[in-house]
Amino acid sequence: MSTYQGSRRPARSRPRSRWLLAGGLVAGSLVATAAGLTTVAASAADRDTPPSTRDQPTAMYSDVPGTDWAAEGHGKDRPRPGDEPAGPGTARPDDPAAGRPTGGYGRPPQRKAVPVPCDSARLIAALVRANAEGGATLRLAEQCTYTLTHAFQQVDEYDGGIRDAREAADAAENPGDAEAPPRNPAHDTAGLPVIYHAITIEGSGATIVRGANAADFRFFTVRDGGELTLRDVTLRNGRSKAEGGSIHIVHGATAVVERVTVANSTSLSADGGGGGIFNDGNLRISDSTLVGNRAAGTEGKGGGLLNGGVMTMYRTEFRHNNAVSYGGGLANFRAAGDVYSSTFIRNNAGQGGGIASFSARTKVFDSLVAGNSAKTGGGLANSDAVLVLGQLTVRDNLATVAGGGIWTVQGLLPIDDSLIVGNTSRGNGGGVYTEKSNLLVRYTDVKGNEAVGGSSQGAGLYVTAGSTSLYSSRVIGNRATAKAGGIQAERAQVKIDDESVVIENSPTNCLGSKVPVAHCFR
Repeated sequence: MSTYQGSRRPARSRPRSRWLLAGGLVAGSLVATAAGLTTVAASAADRDTPPSTRDQPTAMYSDVPGTDWAAEGHGKDRPRPGDEPAGPGTARPDDPAAGRPTGGYGRPPQRKAVPVPCDSARLIAALVRANAEGGATLRLAEQCTYTLTHAFQQVDEYDGGIRDAREAADAAENPGDAEAPPRNPAHDTAGLPVIYHAITIEGSGATIVRGANAADFRFFTVRDGGELTLRDVTLRNGRSKAEGGSIHIVHGATAVVERVTVANSTSLSADGGGGGIFNDGNLRISDSTLVGNRAAGTEGKGGGLLNGGVMTMYRTEFRHNNAVSYGGGLANFRAAGDVYSSTFIRNNAGQGGGIASFSARTKVFDSLVAGNSAKTGGGLANSDAVLVLGQLTVRDNLATVAGGGIWTVQGLLPIDDSLIVGNTSRGNGGGVYTEKSNLLVRYTDVKGNEAVGGSSQGAGLYVTAGSTSLYSSRVIGNRATAKAGGIQAERAQVKIDDESVVIENSPTNCLGSKVPVAHCFR
């Protein structure tokens, strides 16, 4: 059952627990005492207590113009997400870090933190020693700025890892079929020693910055078997000729990133990316901000973050990031990524201004995607992938070609308990554009979207090939240049249940659709 306060999904009644009766009989047969009965009754009461509701998304609406929630008629039926955001560091019920020790990924707490004076050379020396001793916890000087002026020179023991070995084999057997170009070690430089062991850095509000006139390098590279835990620090002005402008986590490595800001960093990789962070291993990121980062290569993807491994994200904000190819904020490519209670605002890309899921499995829940722009998929783009959306607000995004809010081609796209509001396409599909895909829309409003090109259609939904099903959803007040304004279907199957409504769209609701849409008139 959804806990999103805007949901119109009917609540299910919880059956009364039978543990009180059963527990009482068992307790009576074992120990016929009042204390025993009291204990069992208390246990039953605990079982009958419903779980707490999920926090509202931590939406930063102040950065998006025209976000007057009440004026759109939501009122009590659709309270504005983010009115009561969780405080920094607040663990969600589904957050795997809740209740764990602070050693990172369930490890026991590490040894006592080693203080690092406010000096870049001392920071480098501390990391060299930490690697030599098999790991350490370092505490940076409070509010210090560590300025790095050149790449750290060391013999990189990285042998290419499992994935690079596979790429080499693919290239040898089938030239041209490899997934990635050969690695050039000269491009893969870092300003700090490579992380080979379990190292925790407590930032204490410090900043690590690449000098204005320094050569290109990122800050952190985490190699196979390495485990980096990074907290309470800002990384600024990283710049890499390879993937990961500030952080690169290779296949077989692990990183935990908490309360970290990654700003103004760039990946110049021709067909890689990750302007702020590139993950090819296992990444958990929470309560962090990625702002002003770029994937600037000719096919650069993931302006803020490019995930090619396994990623879990909580309460993280993406703002003003850019990718030449796709995923202005986040790109999930041939990978698995789960996103909770995060925001994607004013990011830009060729496809998927806020989020792109390509040949991947991506889940996005309880989040805000607003004010982003792209050629296709102003808010989100999905291609040859599974993109699962729930309790999501997609609003005020722009596509210059198709899919103002969401664009999907050859994908599977279930959308639950969500709002797709006020998005614009200069082509077809103001709210959602779907092609050769399976789209499932439940308990969702598609409202006030526009398709404004000279002959644009389907301001609410534009469906070509594939199938689309609507359950207990509303397509209301969308405006297109040409018929149909609500739902335009071509060579597709469209199903609308009795609980859904398609009304007040312009110039028509479904009239003019090449495929008749049942339960939709005018």
